Amino acid sequence: MSEENQTLAQRREKAESLAELGVNLYSNSFKPANAIDELLPKANDLEPQETEPGEISYSIAGRVMAMRKFGKAAFCTLTDKTGQIQLYIKKDILGDEIFETFKKWDIGDIIGVEGILFKTKVGELSVQARQITMIAKSLRPLPDKWHGLSDVETRYRQRYVDLIVTPESRETFKKRVEIIRLVRDYLNGKDYMEVETPMMQPIPGGATAKPFETHHKALNMDLYLRIAPELYLKRLLVGGFERVFEINRNFRNEGLSTRHNPEFTMLEFYQAYATYDDLITLTEEMISSICQKINGTMKITYQGTEVDLAPPWKTLSMDEALTEIAGIDAEILADDAKVMTLAKEKGIELEDQAGPGKAKTELFELLVEEKLINPTFITSYPTEVSPLARRNEQDPTVTDRFELFITGRELANGFSELNDPIDQLERFQKQIDDRGDDDEIHPELDADYVRALEYGMPSAAGEGIGIDRLVMLLTDAPSIRDVILFPHLKPETKL
Repeated sequence: MSEENQTLAQRREKAESLAELGVNLYSNSFKPANAIDELLPKANDLEPQETEPGEISYSIAGRVMAMRKFGKAAFCTLTDKTGQIQLYIKKDILGDEIFETFKKWDIGDIIGVEGILFKTKVGELSVQARQITMIAKSLRPLPDKWHGLSDVETRYRQRYVDLIVTPESRETFKKRVEIIRLVRDYLNGKDYMEVETPMMQPIPGGATAKPFETHHKALNMDLYLRIAPELYLKRLLVGGFERVFEINRNFRNEGLSTRHNPEFTMLEFYQAYATYDDLITLTEEMISSICQKINGTMKITYQGTEVDLAPPWKTLSMDEALTEIAGIDAEILADDAKVMTLAKEKGIELEDQAGPGKAKTELFELLVEEKLINPTFITSYPTEVSPLARRNEQDPTVTDRFELFITGRELANGFSELNDPIDQLERFQKQIDDRGDDDEIHPELDADYVRALEYGMPSAAGEGIGIDRLVMLLTDAPSIRDVILFPHLKPETKL
């Protein structure tokens, strides 16, 4: 029998013996009246070996994280969501029978304690237990506290254990909740309305990606988990909701990496009578202010690299970025044939139907993107790669679109919206023609969205921000799996 199985067997034997002694291993009657962080400030009022005046009784519950047992006493470290405190378990207070039963309890057990506060002779605030209750018996031992969960995949796969033993993980996910709350507060303060749009859609639209498919039996129709909520949110602009946003999951049936998970959280928001310049200003203000509130500064370190999020942020057109950062001569960028040749020389494989706009975008991704460390807005994306964005009125070969890059990663994508239904129909059709018979990405035309535009959509701008990547940035997390509670992994070979 392996060491792990031996430990599990011993724990089960302990549980059985406790049950035989009449201990309810999974009781549901203990209700803590206090949180640990309520008690901790009281340490300032006590001297070593002093009991709190009046011997006020407190009731707390949590998980035993450490235990030292002696002949007639024991010390435990109890942790709840707010903090940790020491327990002092004494035989002559609890009585022989209860104390002997307690000695069979383990690290990892969830218990309830009623007792009074005192400070030990070494100055540690403690709860002297008057009553103890088993709430949930732990049948598996926690990882060694000095090493924690050293295997990264185990941390992701057994997130419940990771959260128990890794304070940094708990803090990351607390910050994630706070970041999303601050995003909501900011947009609510700008008079945006939060909405919900379909997660299952008859046509996968709003982005180019391979969708997950399912089938609705009652309707006898195929549906797709959404790859983006964009086209539904813009239908709401048609309906008269002038500022809307949604924070929810998108799904893309594609690869896994430190930046990609098959399901991920996106913020998308749309504002009538606005341009992409308005959203550049909004994005800069929102993210920098959230960083200040989360980290107390706008200057942070991400994976050893200093990043300054203090406004103003840099803005470059794609052509300017290719010239200033990649060193490509402006004359080459102005010549479609030379751009196509340069892309091929750099080893970029282009589809037969790809034009110079696609070639420029691929060159940018290859030569520029990873060098954009401090926040940089890249504007003037080619129309060829921006089927939903408004053409620039001075240069129709590009669109009024931007992407935001920080630490070499795309964090946001926004643009002035295309609201001409004839132009939109033509671009949809070109998308379909360019895809050809590609069965990975379904070439379907959203005729209802075009119909909605025919009723009239106000001029507008919209944007998507990857929440997971934003949390990664603000918590210095190296992988998207570090900021998703239960990321997707390959199946375990055995339990």
